[in-house]
Amino acid sequence: MNTAGDQVGCRMRRRSVLATTGTFAGLGFAGCLGSTANSVRVLAAGSLARTFEDHVSPAFREETGIEVRGEYYGANAVMRMVEDRTKHPDVVVSADATLLRDRLYGEFTDWDVAFATNSIGIGYAEESTFGQRLEDGEPWYEPARETDEGDLAIGDPNLDPLGYRAVQAFDLAATEYGLDGFRENMMTVVYEEPDEPQLMVGVESGSRAGAIVYRNMAVDHGVPFLEFPDEYNFADPELADHYATAEFTTDEEGYTAEGRPIVYNATVTDDADEPDAGHRLIQFLVDRPDLLEEAGLTVGSNVPTPNGDVPEAVDV
Repeated sequence: MNTAGDQVGCRMRRRSVLATTGTFAGLGFAGCLGSTANSVRVLAAGSLARTFEDHVSPAFREETGIEVRGEYYGANAVMRMVEDRTKHPDVVVSADATLLRDRLYGEFTDWDVAFATNSIGIGYAEESTFGQRLEDGEPWYEPARETDEGDLAIGDPNLDPLGYRAVQAFDLAATEYGLDGFRENMMTVVYEEPDEPQLMVGVESGSRAGAIVYRNMAVDHGVPFLEFPDEYNFADPELADHYATAEFTTDEEGYTAEGRPIVYNATVTDDADEPDAGHRLIQFLVDRPDLLEEAGLTVGSNVPTPNGDVPEAVDV
C-alpha cells in the first residue's frame, strides 16, 4: 500500500507524476517509483495466458517481488471490459496493437509499447485423420473443408483478434488458391471457441482435430503446428497492404478490423491503481526478449517500439 506521501504523487495522473518524479532506467526506481506495491493487475489477450502464467509472471516476481494478477480473454472482450469499466486493470495487453489504439486511446490511455509478434497456423492432433493428412503433405485447406462439423476450432471472431484473423486467413487463402466459397464453407464447419485460452485443450486431448492458433499457443501445449504461408499468416510486415485486403466486422460493436501483421502491445491505464508496478512490468517485457521467445513469441527487429506519449518511466 502506498504511504500518504506516495498517494500525493503516485496517484496523480501520469503527466503530473512525470513532472514530479523524474525517470528510471531499466528496472531501477526513482522518486514515486519506489512504491511498495506487491501486485499488479493485468488484463491480457487470451493467447498470452500461458506466456504470462508460466514464463513472464514467475520471472517478474523473482526479479521484483511483485505478483502479476492476470486475467485472460479475447482482446476484443478485453477492450470492452475496460470501456464499460467491468474490469479495472493496471496493465492492458492486446494481441492486436491497432485494436488497443482504436478502442482505448483518448479516454483510457494515450500510449503503448509494442513488444512481440507472432504468426498463425494450425495446431493439430497428430493421430487424427486430419492430422495424418497434414503429415502426409496435403494442402491444409483440403482436409480442413472436409472435416466434420466442430472438428476444427477457431476463436470467436467477435471476441478476439485470433478469431477474426482466422476468418481473414480463409479469405486470403481463397484468393491465393482460387477456392470459391471457401470462407463460407469453413464458417459452417468450424467451432467458434468463446474462451480463447481453451482453444488448444481439445486438440491436446485428441477430442478435436485441430485449431487455428498463434504459434506460441501450439508451443505452449506441445502440439504440432503447421504455419500458414506468409501470404496469410499475418507475420510479415512487408505484406501489410496485402493483409489489409481482408477484413471482418464484429457483431456487437460494429468494429471493422482489417487484416494486419500480428503485433502485441501493452499500456498502463490512466486510472491504474499501481501505475509504477505497471510501468515496471512493461519495462520487464521490453528487457526480456529471451523470455518471450522461449514462450513461442517472436521478437524481431521491428519491436520493441513505442507509440504515443510513452512515459519517461518506460525506456524503449
